[in-house]
Amino acid sequence: MRYRKLGHSSLTVSVIGLGCMGMSEFYGPHNEEESVATLHLALDRGVNFLDTADMYGTGHNEELVGRAIKGRRNEIVLATKFGNVRGSDGSFLGINGRPEYVRRACEASLRRLNVETIDLYYQHRVDASVPIEETVGAMGRLVEEGKVRYLGLSEAAPATLRRAQLIHAISALQTEYSLWSRDPEDEILPTCRELGISFVAYSPLGRGFLTGRFKTLDDLAPEDFRRNSPRFQGENLTRNLELVRRVEQMASKKGCQASQLALAWVLAQGEEIVPIPGTTRRAHLEENLAALELTLPPEDLARLNEVAPKGATAGERYPERAMKVVNL
Repeated sequence: MRYRKLGHSSLTVSVIGLGCMGMSEFYGPHNEEESVATLHLALDRGVNFLDTADMYGTGHNEELVGRAIKGRRNEIVLATKFGNVRGSDGSFLGINGRPEYVRRACEASLRRLNVETIDLYYQHRVDASVPIEETVGAMGRLVEEGKVRYLGLSEAAPATLRRAQLIHAISALQTEYSLWSRDPEDEILPTCRELGISFVAYSPLGRGFLTGRFKTLDDLAPEDFRRNSPRFQGENLTRNLELVRRVEQMASKKGCQASQLALAWVLAQGEEIVPIPGTTRRAHLEENLAALELTLPPEDLARLNEVAPKGATAGERYPERAMKVVNL
């Protein structure tokens, strides 16, 4: 395993992290025993950067991660998030960045994770009704109290990131980034580089689409939230399957899988970028980690830009309602 320093922090994270969301919700059925085994294998393989959030499974994911890391806390850089509020029945109640909520959310996460300190605490979505200065100020007080070590933002616009940075050091910005989601290249990545903030790329495999495992909507479980994604529907799906086919052809020529080629591409975009592919199975984790053995020379990177050029993906990455709360 190779490691990278996270922003201006003292945290050193594996160059590939592990997104834990699917172990509790959103991607269909989940197996808790296999999820824990996957987490343990990740740690054994040197993956020390675990990503969860209080909204995943309405708290279940933090509890699961907390149980899995018991006795191994000192091996881990633990990241979680707050801000997406859900009811006990799983209903979405909106976004909350008010200072008093920041504290309540953090203390609840600490209890579920069964840890004394969160290494990296993100605001999951920016609350447009609360000045970012107030939210980050409250997050900074958690650092002063030792509840949190470092701060991050997720899906925040460059201007928001700059304002936040004036209040308290931001160590990481988390946003979707992959061969089929390249919008961050316009302003977000340049801003992170300018400010010395690490960029944590979630869904670096295009929500699994870049693995080539999905050919029709029927390949997704009935409760899988991707069924509502514009990119998985109708004509968009047809066009996106063609994009994946081109990636698969190139991967075949290199003797690797499409998923490994896609991850290697993200890793090659800069030392400040840390992808956190999510998986619920040990076999898929091993496939992802094999991407570390793949070197992409300039001609391969140029070819991938031709195969999957920026803007080639059909459809928005979220349904309309969810798109309204990203990049704020």
